[in-house]
Amino acid sequence: MELPNQEKRRVSDETIQLLAALSRGETDAAEKLLPLVYNELKGIAARQMQRERSDHTLQPTALVHEAYLKLIDQNRVEWQGRAHFCAIAANVMRRILVDYARQKNAAKRGAGAQKIAIDENLTPDQASRDVDLVALDDALERLTALNPRHARIVELRYFGGLTVEETAAALDISASTVKNDWRAAKAWLLTQLEEAE
Repeated sequence: MELPNQEKRRVSDETIQLLAALSRGETDAAEKLLPLVYNELKGIAARQMQRERSDHTLQPTALVHEAYLKLIDQNRVEWQGRAHFCAIAANVMRRILVDYARQKNAAKRGAGAQKIAIDENLTPDQASRDVDLVALDDALERLTALNPRHARIVELRYFGGLTVEETAAALDISASTVKNDWRAAKAWLLTQLEEAE
């Protein structure tokens, strides 16, 4: 159900105030924050879980709760607003899923690497294909070393589900810069993933 604009602004303002309180170490803010951000976190988790194999044992709700516990434990973060919170949440969820995949692969001694679907948001030909989640994470780490902004844009757009405008606001750059960097980052990542295969 879509909230009216005035209600959205109120929720956004309240979220920003609670994030600031959380940054100051006010622990009761975490309890008040969860209902305000839960649906967004669940949406991020659902997008990330859609890319996972169908028999994945981690459920979106469990991913949300595990990520939220890690998020509210962040006492060094100066929260810059709702988009920043969602961006960090997407990153935390990606880390949880990658750690989970690494543990599963280690338990199988490298066999049966976990595959995720790379959808039209990342592939240039708009086709869906499966890639190893750990290989994608490794490629993203290499991209971070080469161009941190490109890597952040991938995290925000692909893993966080943020729009071009939301990504631009979160990174304090122009929408056209986001679009250009997004195209370059996708091309680089796809080349890296093809080489890994």
